[in-house]
Amino acid sequence: MSKVCPFVPTRDMVTSVAFYRALGFAVVHQDHTVAIMDHEGATILIQPHYVEDWASNWMAQLRVDDLDDWWKRTDGLSATYPSIMLKPPAMQPWGIRVGFLSDPAGVLWHVLEG
Repeated sequence: MSKVCPFVPTRDMVTSVAFYRALGFAVVHQDHTVAIMDHEGATILIQPHYVEDWASNWMAQLRVDDLDDWWKRTDGLSATYPSIMLKPPAMQPWGIRVGFLSDPAGVLWHVLEG
């Protein structure tokens, strides 16, 4: 079995770790160089490096079992993290229902069922 475990940029490790924990990711390991986080087998590595052009063009897709149930985790997030973007799940022109959100560093996530 192969897995892709992408490195995710951050402006602030504490803020990013808290954000991903609010979305249901668990901290597997954290030190000053990396935070390894897991969401039901989907692993990301948050690194304390930030380049605006890279972060604002970095995208990832998270597939979940129940999109509507998972999306409830975003309730109240914009009050805590005012810089994030949230677009609730909607059918896209390519025929898949997707919710979009950005993290505090500007990383764009596509969240869908499947």
